[in-house]
Amino acid sequence: MKEIKNIIETYHKIDFSRQKAALATVVRVEGSSYRRTGARMLITDSGEWIGGISGGCLEGDALKRAKLAMAQGKSTIVTYDTTDDDPYQIGVGLGCNGIIDVLLTPLDFKNENNAVLTLKNCINSRTPNVVICVTHLKGKFDNFALGQTFRFEGKKHFSEKFSKAEIANDLINEIENCLLSETSTSKNYQSEEGEIKFFIEVIIPSTHLLIYGGNYDIYPMVKLAKEIGWKVSVICNPLKVHKNLFEMADEVIDKEKSQHISVDPYTVALLMAHDYETDFRNMRNLLKTNIRYIGMLGPKKRTDKMFTKLSEEGTPVGQQDLARIATPVGLDIGAITPEEIAISIIAEIKTFFSGRDGSRLTFRKGAIYG
Repeated sequence: MKEIKNIIETYHKIDFSRQKAALATVVRVEGSSYRRTGARMLITDSGEWIGGISGGCLEGDALKRAKLAMAQGKSTIVTYDTTDDDPYQIGVGLGCNGIIDVLLTPLDFKNENNAVLTLKNCINSRTPNVVICVTHLKGKFDNFALGQTFRFEGKKHFSEKFSKAEIANDLINEIENCLLSETSTSKNYQSEEGEIKFFIEVIIPSTHLLIYGGNYDIYPMVKLAKEIGWKVSVICNPLKVHKNLFEMADEVIDKEKSQHISVDPYTVALLMAHDYETDFRNMRNLLKTNIRYIGMLGPKKRTDKMFTKLSEEGTPVGQQDLARIATPVGLDIGAITPEEIAISIIAEIKTFFSGRDGSRLTFRKGAIYG
């Protein structure tokens, strides 16, 4: 999400009376690749770009091809095969060992539905969005063009784009499956009209981190979380924190109003007040919500004491609640300083949403992105 936000921000700074721009999007990966589908970079005809489609080995060539696409005003697909032994193939010998399709789309700033502005409509949503782009087109499909990008806004709106109801229905089912699994895919269709292929991308909301606390150790946590593109809200006494926090975090919320904070499936909470009664009260309130992850800083025996108190109050913590409480929070990396602890905690939250165990990649069996 951070890359998309950076691209949108840069897009709005472009003077289109003087410059042209294009969007490069990775729409297919077969085998190994540094970046996966959905990776993007915004390119101007002056040779500047932001974002990335690889580890640096493809960007230069993509820049040249994007300039040609801008000059012609036509979208194009470029395939990079880094599995080939041909020494003249871009990317060979750099360790990628995969096949990557990149869609290069010139941007018409007058088109309110161009590829970048379509993404802009997704970034502030707290529910998953689906963005579809046409990556292959052969034959006559009057409602589509190569590189066309649009946001899925429901069955009725989408069905009207197809003359064949069976294609529309099948594609809608594929989109719903992608939303359910939160994964992206490509789908190819053939009919008497010709052949068309879509890249169906699910864009997940950024993680929303709620930090309960106002001590000095929250600052590296906020800084690192923002660096990776998360939304950060700090719940504290606003009168007792440094003024820089109001610039660093997305929100600074008065702790007296914390019960009115809304949560969604992509919200996590971190209890860092360093005060037993405050952390206990916050945990008790959070357990009444549907929040999926609650991280508790400090030793496990401190949290066990809270569990005992909850039982005495007649609200024992069940197995489902235990599964969403990380105590002590963080991965076991030997963290000591606030900065190291922040790395440990953010890494654990990432493993939670990724469904991984946080072990070393050198011991992983199978593909890194599998």
